[in-house]
Amino acid sequence: MNGRITMGDVAKRAGVHVTTVSLALRNHASLPLATRERLQRMAEKMGYAPDPALSALVAYRHRAHLRRSAPTLAYVTNWGTCWGWRDVTAHRMFHEGATAKAARLGYRLEHFWLGERGLAPRRLSDILVARGITGIILASHQLAAEAPLDFDWPRFSAVKIDFFPREPAIHHVTNDQRAILQLAVRRALAAGRRRVGLVMPTWWDEIVDLAWSAGFLAEQQQLPVAARIPMLTFSDPERQKLVPRSRLAAWLRRYRPDVIVSYAPFVRPQLTALGVDVPRDVAYVDTFLTETDGQTAGVRQNCHRVGELAVEILAGQLHQNALGLPAIPTATLVEGTWFDGATLPAKLLRTAAVLGAGRQ
Repeated sequence: MNGRITMGDVAKRAGVHVTTVSLALRNHASLPLATRERLQRMAEKMGYAPDPALSALVAYRHRAHLRRSAPTLAYVTNWGTCWGWRDVTAHRMFHEGATAKAARLGYRLEHFWLGERGLAPRRLSDILVARGITGIILASHQLAAEAPLDFDWPRFSAVKIDFFPREPAIHHVTNDQRAILQLAVRRALAAGRRRVGLVMPTWWDEIVDLAWSAGFLAEQQQLPVAARIPMLTFSDPERQKLVPRSRLAAWLRRYRPDVIVSYAPFVRPQLTALGVDVPRDVAYVDTFLTETDGQTAGVRQNCHRVGELAVEILAGQLHQNALGLPAIPTATLVEGTWFDGATLPAKLLRTAAVLGAGRQ
């Protein structure tokens, strides 16, 4: 057969209407799965490939239609309370980014809380189907919510923000905590620091699949053995966040770090209480920088971008009618942005006797 293979050629070979081939190649749920797979295999065998110019035109028309009709995307959370996730900076920013991007692409984002009385996953699934909502973003699911979501997945395109729920396995977007920690350590070393210490509660590491510790240990392997300081991790079942003062004091006395990498609520109040001056006694780098005014050195986690990408990926799936759970889930990681600050002077200062005494 000469020239470009068209959908009409595939339809003629298969003995079906060209519309049927079009639906099959777009994986449209109106056709039985067996029919879709048969026609897709036949098209591939015949060497069919879509016309890029025509695809661009179709995409343009599709976006124009979306702007007119403003279809809804479901933003599904499973927190302790309906809006409790808004109190967590990252989760609030995920939602803000997703909402803004959805509007720019012609969608409307609607929040659904799985903790609502009587709203089991299957019930919510049925509601979304009845309303014609086929795009789902799973976000802000607490660790306790580990049971697989019983949705009618073949009817939906879905993407997940962050790591939970673990099941089902779908495409997900999150901050690249490993790279963020590595960036923080590298910047500290570039500023002349040689003894880098990491302070965090164990749950902070667990909720990101140990990405924080992975980044720190990866960088630490590049240092002389004598400069490798053990991480100061602490159990915090109530998530009070503060590192125990006595443990921090003992760790500082024993290992004498010249820079601490952490998140301000974990460690800064205790350093102040112990009389440790930042940066005179020890420099400081923040892994979740919220103010970029030059007062604190650290990495801003680009959480708005995480939310935006979740919508972009979901919109792409909807455009292609990519329904159901993916055969090979993918992860999209968003790196952080470094900001210099007064807590990490560029020139190494003399390290004080870091706790002249470990005042409690």
